[in-house]
Amino acid sequence: MTRADGQRGYHPAPAYTFEHMALKATIFKAQLQIADMDRNYYAEHALTLARHPSETDERMMVRLLVFALHAHEQLALGKGLSDPDEPDLWRKDLTGQIEEWIELGQPDEKNVIRACGRSAQVFVYGFNRAAEPWWQLAEPKLARAKNLSVRRISVSGDVSLAALAQRTMQLNCTIQDGQVWLGDGERTAAIELLTLR
Repeated sequence: MTRADGQRGYHPAPAYTFEHMALKATIFKAQLQIADMDRNYYAEHALTLARHPSETDERMMVRLLVFALHAHEQLALGKGLSDPDEPDLWRKDLTGQIEEWIELGQPDEKNVIRACGRSAQVFVYGFNRAAEPWWQLAEPKLARAKNLSVRRISVSGDVSLAALAQRTMQLNCTIQDGQVWLGDGERTAAIELLTLR
């Protein structure tokens, strides 16, 4: 190598700070056994969840829970936080038309309206204390979206969803009469769904 002054020599690579490095997703694997008596759906799904660096264990486990609530052989985990133009979960028919578009948290109202125009059904699941205040502000803006359902997830009991998060998980989800239980064989979180719309 030739230095700027014409001398040959070793040039070390430039030092990169943390801001220059792309943060990688953490990969979680889950075997999810679903017994949904409300929909007569009984199946096991092998899921790979890529947790974005800014995503919490709670939010990742909510994605897994919502997968169980909508489980279908065509349901797929989206890129979520990694791609703002893609939902957390979605289901397409064999022609590529979007049948279900599912968002978590407090999505931007414009994105929800756009999703309602692209999909047969849109679901938003809030899962923390910000869900109901967000909905109070968003509801007037989303009043004309006829294909929108908004639900709030509430976890009761001693076990949080985040406590069930492991890099490799064996989970079972039971759904009956609107009640949901998600557990790993030793601990079970009881979940209630409150329909806001």
